[in-house]
Amino acid sequence: KRSNLLCTLPSTSQPTLEDFQELLDKHVDVFAPARTPKTLLNHWMLMRQFFLLPDQAVTLRERGEDTLSFSDAEEAVEEEDLSGPQDEVLEHELYLVDRNAKREIRQLENELPKWQVLVDSVIGVTPADFDNQTLAVLRGRLVRYLMRSKEITIGRMTKDNAIDVDLSLEGPSWKVSRRQGVIKLRNTGEFIIANEGKRPIYIDGKPVLAGNKHKLNNNSVVEIAGLRFVFLVNLDLISVIRSEAPQSS
Repeated sequence: KRSNLLCTLPSTSQPTLEDFQELLDKHVDVFAPARTPKTLLNHWMLMRQFFLLPDQAVTLRERGEDTLSFSDAEEAVEEEDLSGPQDEVLEHELYLVDRNAKREIRQLENELPKWQVLVDSVIGVTPADFDNQTLAVLRGRLVRYLMRSKEITIGRMTKDNAIDVDLSLEGPSWKVSRRQGVIKLRNTGEFIIANEGKRPIYIDGKPVLAGNKHKLNNNSVVEIAGLRFVFLVNLDLISVIRSEAPQSS
């Protein structure tokens, strides 16, 4: 597209730097920020030299004279592009963007082991396999959320709202509050869900209104704004937690 714009200047013309500056001003979305009227002029002169402008007629060369192929001409034009002056400000900005991106990637890699909830795709209908870090599983139709902390938040994740269980991964969640509720594990081994959202949470068909709490049992059915899940408890791990909990007199 850049070459097509340069081709609008006929080979018989004598364009000035002002003409190329006008091209840059009219097509800022086409030309790279580092392009200057001088680099465009050099590019156009090379195209004219190698008869690449549409109004030029290619003349036959004498026998034995070296013939310049189109690929040779194209390569020469590309070399001219690469040899153009570098925009130091642009190069510095690109360097900063690259450095910040790498730093964010490193931070994410360091935070992976600290995630309170892992999300797996649901495959088949086999029961969930628990490891020694998973306290419970909130299993949906498409995904399952592994609870690995004694307290997790559930809701709908947005740019300004980070939560542990993002219900939008399971399905349409526009009716789900950004912070719909919290699931906690008590020292007694009981799971409690607290509704902090606008709409009720249904536990085994019973509504839990905003500001209220309800106990979660193994195989409890949790329904939030039309999204249905089964709450599965790692009974072996919970029995260990119960045995280690301080006994009241």
